[in-house]
Amino acid sequence: MSPLSKDQSLQPSKGVSSPANKKKSKEGKGTKKQVFETYMEVEEVSHGLKRGELLEGQLRINPKKYHEAFISCPDDGRDIFLDGIVARNRALNGDIVVVQILPRDQWKIVRSDSDYEGASESETRCKQTAKAVNKQLSRPENSNQESSANCANGKFQEKLSTLQFSDDELQKTAKVVYIVERKHSRAATGFLKFLPDKKFAMFSPTDHRVPRINVPLSDCPQDFSSRPDDYANTLFICRIVDWPADNNFAQGLLAKSLGQAGEIEPETEGILIEYEVDFSDFTNEVLDCLPKNLPWTIPPEEIQRRRDFRKECIFTIDPATARDLDDALSCKLLPDGNFEVGVHIADVTYFVEEGNALDLLASERATSVYLVQKVIPMLPRLLCEELCSLNPLTDRLTFSVIWKLTPEGKILSEWFGRSVIRSCIKLTYDHAQSMIEAPEKLFTAEELPPFDPEHTIDEIHQAVLHLHSIAKNLRTQRFTDGALRLDQLKLSFTLSKETMMPQGCYVYQYRDSNKLVEEFMLLANIATAHHIYRHFPELALLRCHPPPKVKLVQQLQEVCDTLGINVDFSSAGALHKTLSSTLGNDQYSAARKEVLTHMCSRPMQMAQYFCSGHKKDEQQYKHYALNVPLYTHFTSPIRRYADVIVHRLLAASLDCGPQLELLTQQVQKQASHCNDKKTAAKKVHELSTELFFGVFVKECGPLESEAMVMGVLDQAFDVLVLRYGVQKRIYPKHIVGVEAFHKRKVGKTLELTLVWKQENPEEAPVQQVISIFTRLDVQLVSTGTALKYSAELKRPNADES
Repeated sequence: MSPLSKDQSLQPSKGVSSPANKKKSKEGKGTKKQVFETYMEVEEVSHGLKRGELLEGQLRINPKKYHEAFISCPDDGRDIFLDGIVARNRALNGDIVVVQILPRDQWKIVRSDSDYEGASESETRCKQTAKAVNKQLSRPENSNQESSANCANGKFQEKLSTLQFSDDELQKTAKVVYIVERKHSRAATGFLKFLPDKKFAMFSPTDHRVPRINVPLSDCPQDFSSRPDDYANTLFICRIVDWPADNNFAQGLLAKSLGQAGEIEPETEGILIEYEVDFSDFTNEVLDCLPKNLPWTIPPEEIQRRRDFRKECIFTIDPATARDLDDALSCKLLPDGNFEVGVHIADVTYFVEEGNALDLLASERATSVYLVQKVIPMLPRLLCEELCSLNPLTDRLTFSVIWKLTPEGKILSEWFGRSVIRSCIKLTYDHAQSMIEAPEKLFTAEELPPFDPEHTIDEIHQAVLHLHSIAKNLRTQRFTDGALRLDQLKLSFTLSKETMMPQGCYVYQYRDSNKLVEEFMLLANIATAHHIYRHFPELALLRCHPPPKVKLVQQLQEVCDTLGINVDFSSAGALHKTLSSTLGNDQYSAARKEVLTHMCSRPMQMAQYFCSGHKKDEQQYKHYALNVPLYTHFTSPIRRYADVIVHRLLAASLDCGPQLELLTQQVQKQASHCNDKKTAAKKVHELSTELFFGVFVKECGPLESEAMVMGVLDQAFDVLVLRYGVQKRIYPKHIVGVEAFHKRKVGKTLELTLVWKQENPEEAPVQQVISIFTRLDVQLVSTGTALKYSAELKRPNADES
């Protein structure tokens, strides 16, 4: 990451004492020993960054081993390792920090038998190990020195400095010297523990990456001291307000008592608060920005300013539960055999005026957040579900992209503009899929939702078929041109309408109807990106996708070579071709492809919004997975604020909206905020899914499934549970019936052999080899801890060992 520019603030976030101006407030006072180093001064940090003596990056703490943290290396090499909370110096997961690289004799030896674990926040499972050192220490000439244990600890660094290690065998280590931006909310969900003879209680966050927090007893429930057991299962939200340099623990205040742990609503509220999702009701000031006379109709003069598509056969295709319909499609066969295809997107900016209370709130929320049981909308429901939603048989304002396309999907002409449409039917993905799978069928009115009689069922059916045919060609061409798609298993639930509790779960099927919609949304987004960049080369809000991390790709390549799998990582297209064509079609190969897809997703980086004027090298604009030079988001302005900005840019370029007075840094600041909120929304959705699946296992388990090994570690192995698409870690020492296990190295991977106790004393113990792609039978079992579950390995049959 580049040194801080002048417009980047080094000032700390609100709510926590300032690191920039905190000199040695705690040092030397009383008898308390300073645990953490004092942060550097602003000037020292700025100079150090410019001279390259310090590095800036985003802190990632390993969720499974909270004492391990990392920041990315600027040269795309192995991540820089921060060992323990002292090295992190009070920074939390996600914070933007400045680090100082430690001397070489304090770097870590990467274990020669390193497990390929590939955890999302840990690129190498790199711990201080002294195999090479201990080997030397155990030689006869060292027998008169301190004990091996003492040498391995106290003299390790001395030995490290004298031994010769290549750069590939060492990992740089660092310590945090400054916190640039506190991205972490400093809020945590957890439990209170009573400490006798103390004036404070101990708060233990459920996320182990957050430190334990001292909470004054005066801030705890009134009867907590006398009846602490009453609160043993009560979930609280606590906010860190300070973390003194002389204390291992942070200081905090309770924000709220959420309710009983293990219940969906308290757990959900905790997740939302922890990730700073605003789920409060919209204020009257915000609602006053919307029309008051309902039902609202489009003013005649507004229709005159737009292209009128109300007579065209236009329809939406969405999930059955969708209520915010922000995109519609149209397709008309032309006399010359080509097609007029339209993508029509809800015109949110007509209602959301730049700079008003509604706009400011939407820019702050930045995205709608999707939980399993509900949506936290970016915009008021009146706007999402009524005024802007492209509901059937209703006139609605839109922004349209109209192409003339050949049947193969080649663009012959393109038009952008504000428009008005009248959707003739609200199709679900199931409806569209039925039409695709039965091209000759004559559907009846009873088989479809209400539709506009001006357009026959057959006309709608034919339009869907034409779109499907073009979409298939567009998709084929995209992947021929080098695009990549990593489809991972996605868990979905059926919920009780009364209780909203999970009644069942299944892996979501991505079908042709989904692909149809996706292709035309991608086409519209790509076209819009080119258009706004042409008109606003310094202001365009675009979306790039950086290539995968080189070091992780190299490690994965080595693993694949060891496993005898020929995977081509040279480009996005080459990787897609490998995953699509080389693994076979049988059930085992399908499972192996799922595991390999997960493994390939680990080196991938997140796509990012950015302002074109902020990046001077156009190579950095590229979208790796789509393999296109320019991309943006235009098609979902109801649920993404980035799309709202793009709509404004588009309107200004077409002289059909107010002229913009934006600056590059303003757009870049909003782009960065959208990135943060999108990341948080993704994590909240994942946690909501985990929460509901935990409930499902508790209520309906144990659940049996086949699983496949994804990675093998020294003391554990990770599996992908194929029926449900979840990943779990299994520890051999906890497996009932396993009396011993041992490991061996195979190329760049590890292999565990489990020794099962004899069921019959006269028989030999059963040995089971665990390596990547081993197929196993597991049970998912509730652990008794609030909504937690584990994967238990079932004993293999004799012929499986």
